[in-house]
Amino acid sequence: MTQYDFSLDFARKMDQQDELSVFREKFFFPKVNGKEAIYFCGNSLGLQPKSVREYLEKDLESWADKAVDGHFDGDSPWFSVHQRSKSALSEIVGAKEHEVVVMNSLTSNLHALMVSFYRPAGKRVKIITEAGAFPSDMYMLESQVKVHGLDPEKTIIEIAPRSGEHMLRTDDIIETIEANKEELALVMMAGLQYYTGQIFDMKAITHAGHQAGAFVGFDLAHAAGNFPLELNEWGMDFAAWCSYKYLNSGPGNVAGIFVHERHADNPDLVRFAGWWGHNEQERFKMEKGFRPMYGADGWQTSNGNVLGMTAHQASLDIFQEAGIHKLREKSLKLTGYLEFLIKKISGNSGVLEIITPENPNERGCQLSLLVHKGGKAVFDEFYQNGIVGDWRNPNVIRIAPTPLYNSFEDVFRFAKILEQSLKKFA
Repeated sequence: MTQYDFSLDFARKMDQQDELSVFREKFFFPKVNGKEAIYFCGNSLGLQPKSVREYLEKDLESWADKAVDGHFDGDSPWFSVHQRSKSALSEIVGAKEHEVVVMNSLTSNLHALMVSFYRPAGKRVKIITEAGAFPSDMYMLESQVKVHGLDPEKTIIEIAPRSGEHMLRTDDIIETIEANKEELALVMMAGLQYYTGQIFDMKAITHAGHQAGAFVGFDLAHAAGNFPLELNEWGMDFAAWCSYKYLNSGPGNVAGIFVHERHADNPDLVRFAGWWGHNEQERFKMEKGFRPMYGADGWQTSNGNVLGMTAHQASLDIFQEAGIHKLREKSLKLTGYLEFLIKKISGNSGVLEIITPENPNERGCQLSLLVHKGGKAVFDEFYQNGIVGDWRNPNVIRIAPTPLYNSFEDVFRFAKILEQSLKKFA
C-alpha cells in the first residue's frame, strides 16, 4: 500500500516513477485565466488527443481524393469503418470483438436495445433501476414504459440508499430483485453512479436478475475507460456507453454497445432494423427481408459516422498503448492520493464530505464532494484558481483525476488550492 505524503517532492517523485506519465504529452490542456488548467473533468468531457488532427486529415484526404470510392478503396475503407475500434473496445470493456460495435449516441443506443430487451408481457412488466439515475436514463425508461401503455410510476422501481447513507448496498439491490421476481422484466441501471461515483457489483446484479427471469443491462457512460470491465464474463445481456468522457473522442461523439454472445445469432430477437445491420454479404442485393449480422453488428441501423469514428480511434489507440489494467493501477494510487489529501486538509472543518465509497474497488477515479458550507461558491473558488471540475446540483463537486493524462502534481496543486479555499468557508 502506498504511503502518501503532503508535499510537492512526494508528488513529483510519484510522477517520476510513473511509467504512464509520458501519455500526458499526448493531450491538449485547456487554460483558465491564461494558465494551464488542473483538469479534473474527464468524467464529463475528456481532453483532445493531439493525434486527432492527423487521424482526421487522412479521412478528409480520402474524401477529397476518392469521394464515394472511399467506401471501398484505400488503406481503411469506410465500408468497414465499424471494425476499426473492435480490438481496443473489446479490451477496454472485457468483451469479444463480435460483442461490441460503435454506433449512434448513448441514449439512442439504449432505446434501440430496449426494443430487444424490454418485452413486457403478462404480469412481467417491471423495471428496476437506481434512484437518482442520470436524467437521460430516467427519461429513456419512462418513455419506453409509456410506449407499452404502462404507467412509469407503477412500473419503474427505483432503489435508493438507506436513510443517512449515500451508497446503495448490493444486498438491497438483490433483495429488491428477489422481492419482485414474479413481475420483473428488466434490471437496467448504471455501472457507475454518476453523482456518487459508486461502482455497482454488475456481476452479482446480473446473476440475481437472471435468476429472477429478467434481462439485465447497464449504462456504462461513467465506467467505460474508467476501470477494467468484464462484460462477457459478468454475463449481462446488453450495455451501452458514450465515448466523450474517459474515452476522449470529442463532444457528443459516437457511442458503443455490447450485446452478449448468447444473443449473437438470434434473428427472432425483436429489434429496430436498418441497412447497416443487415448481412453485409447480401447488403447490396437490396432485397426485402432483414437478416441481421452476427453479434452486436446486427443492431446497427445506419452507416457509420466516419469522421466521428476516426476521432474516436485516435484515443482508442492511445488506450491500447497504455493498457486499461495499467491505467487502473495508476488510478488507484492517484485517487487514493486525492482522498488522502482531502481528508488531511478538510479534517473536521465540516465544509466537505466525500460521498464516494472508501473501498477503492467500489469506485473509479472520481471522488464526489458533498459541500456542507459555502455551496457553489466553493466550486467557483476552485475554478478561479484554475481547477476544472464539475458541479452537480444541489451541492456536489465531482473531481476526477484521470490516469491517462493527470499527474500526482496535479493532485497536490489541487490540494493546496483546497487548503486555501477552506479557510474562507470553514
